[in-house]
Amino acid sequence: MSLLLWIIIFSLLGGIISVIAASTFLLLPNKTRTQLIPHLVSFAIGALLGAAFLALIPHSLSGTYKIDVHHFGMTILLGLLAFFVMEKLVIWRHCHHDHCDAHPEHLDHSDKAAGTLILIGDGIHNFIDGVLIAAAFMTDIHLGIVTSVAVAAHEIPQEVGDFAILLNSGFSRAKALLFNVLASLTTVVGALLAYFSLSNLEAYLPYVLVVAAASFIYIAVADLIPGLHKRTQLSAGLQQMLLIGAGVTTIYFAHSQLH
Repeated sequence: MSLLLWIIIFSLLGGIISVIAASTFLLLPNKTRTQLIPHLVSFAIGALLGAAFLALIPHSLSGTYKIDVHHFGMTILLGLLAFFVMEKLVIWRHCHHDHCDAHPEHLDHSDKAAGTLILIGDGIHNFIDGVLIAAAFMTDIHLGIVTSVAVAAHEIPQEVGDFAILLNSGFSRAKALLFNVLASLTTVVGALLAYFSLSNLEAYLPYVLVVAAASFIYIAVADLIPGLHKRTQLSAGLQQMLLIGAGVTTIYFAHSQLH
């Protein structure tokens, strides 16, 4: 199978399949959904951190593409700061329930403008995910698969939150699904643009991998982990640690078995 086909298939996995899975998840009773989402988020944290520290960063520092450690440090720092600024601009936002601080307080969830803003931000976020997936595949097919798994792991609970907000903003279930699928297609657009632009810029691939690692670390640490601290019970903490460990373990074995 050609590299381009691998990229297209797995960018679709990170986008459309996540949307469909999230829309199916919304069919569950509210109580069940509320109980399951924190578990999905915990697993996603482990998958994101595992992909960043066990796959993306090692690949960027070794092998064919060797990056200077000082450039590596500067790139990951600038990446983290860039994602912070983007989130402040409500471009790179992550929600995993129908109400969250990532949405400006002045936005009325009954207003379709709020839903439109969600779709725009989601489209930009998915586009960046596509670039990262393509860059990972262009470095190593196994790395691309692991990166795609991490993207899908955090996309599903995020899309659940997006769906809930769109429905609260007045979108019908059918329109919410349609617009979310359209927004998810930007993953493929980003992947294709990255494939054709980076193919002649191989020296920059390790820097893109570092930015991918920075995005995964930022999402896990800044967006997802704070939500887990709202559950202070010892049993909840143990469940969270076990599921985070399961996410890391999944990435570890996926990466090691693929190699």
